[in-house]
Amino acid sequence: MSPVRRRELVCTVLFLLGLWQMTAFWLRLAILPSPVEVFSVFWRDVKNGTLPVHFLFSFGRVVVGTALAVAVAVPLGLVMGQFQRVNRVLSSLIYLLYPIPKVVFVPIILLFFGIGDLSKIVIIFVILFFQILVLVRDRAAALRPELIMSVRSLGAGRRALFRYVYLPAGLPAVLTALRQSVGTAVAVLYIAELFATTRGLGYYIYFHGSTLLDYPAMYAGVAAMSLLGLIMYFSIDLLEHCLCPWQFSGD
Repeated sequence: MSPVRRRELVCTVLFLLGLWQMTAFWLRLAILPSPVEVFSVFWRDVKNGTLPVHFLFSFGRVVVGTALAVAVAVPLGLVMGQFQRVNRVLSSLIYLLYPIPKVVFVPIILLFFGIGDLSKIVIIFVILFFQILVLVRDRAAALRPELIMSVRSLGAGRRALFRYVYLPAGLPAVLTALRQSVGTAVAVLYIAELFATTRGLGYYIYFHGSTLLDYPAMYAGVAAMSLLGLIMYFSIDLLEHCLCPWQFSGD
């Protein structure tokens, strides 16, 4: 992250905290504690180990679901982009399922995979899979034919094409899809963690906000889940700089 962008991010955070503090002071409602109260509870639950445990459970579910989605969707998307016959067979199924909000599958997934970690990982997988698949397929299909022919003229086989042409071309699409899906994945994870679990930030937020009516702790959980989304988002940015340096050569 450049110093200018880092400075803009810090200024934005300070502005939002200041706005939150003024609103809480003006309204004086129990349901809107001040940032100072929330940070105090946040730090307390970090020190006693409560929040880190919930954070790690949620983080693990998101990371495993994301890794599975990438491992399945990227090769399939590259194959569909290379082979028109495969694309014709699968495209109708994709066009049918892609526009459907994946959150509607949550009850079905819970029925088939139970209420443990597996169902929550499957939910994340389903959300990310289609977005990655469509973007990678379109990027692979959009490669100029003369580029592929020039590489083939050098003696490159299909494996070399996959490694040196299609995969590098598809990486930006994968990272774009991940960046677009992080917020949705974390939001659906919150919904999934409301069902029959005692570990995860979704459970922490719901339990403290709806059961104990401990609103500072509820906001502390919201802050932790926001931190989870930010960590994933900026991790993807870092990966993009490491894996696709050619996209930033002009910076």
